[in-house]
Amino acid sequence: MPGSQTHWNDVYATKDEGAVSWFEESPKRSLRMIRATGVSAQDAIIDVGGGLSRLADALLGDGFADVSVLDISQEAIDRLIARNTGDPRLTGIVSDVTAFEAPKHYRLWHDRAVLHFLTDDSDRAAYHAALTKALAPGGHVIVATFAPDGPERCSGLPVRRYGIEDFDAFFGPEFERVSDESFNHVTPAGAEQRFQAAHYRRRG
Repeated sequence: MPGSQTHWNDVYATKDEGAVSWFEESPKRSLRMIRATGVSAQDAIIDVGGGLSRLADALLGDGFADVSVLDISQEAIDRLIARNTGDPRLTGIVSDVTAFEAPKHYRLWHDRAVLHFLTDDSDRAAYHAALTKALAPGGHVIVATFAPDGPERCSGLPVRRYGIEDFDAFFGPEFERVSDESFNHVTPAGAEQRFQAAHYRRRG
């Protein structure tokens, strides 16, 4: 994955939570999309590249009992676990998503802005393989990336932007698109970033 563990540890160690461009005061959109899947509070959920996102906190607050957050940054995972006072329902996983070996099947895979960092086809293929191994049959994927008219870089790194047709091609026939939406994210500095989001269900 572009950006070494050192790069991302430095980002999380040197910037306040609310200073990074991807910060959201409340992950309302992700929560709405997750609730629309119908997953139960007992279903296993993984937030890929979650970092210090407040999504895990919100899911725990909603009563979800099996929430995992994967991030390449040890710094981010340590701070997330500490923020949730070691809640046993929360599992932190330090891994590059392209090398992720899932310890179990998840009912829902959430990714807000990791996939777009994978600009090489080999990394994209590795991501797809990790997702396929991790997701239970009939499971759900919620993904968001910069849209075709979104930024070309993030955190000093190049990105690959996606329209809905690009998502369809990436996920392939094994996944059925359930819904999609585009939206503007406003950064803490006030800049607008155009995103594309979608919900897919794994067939079977």
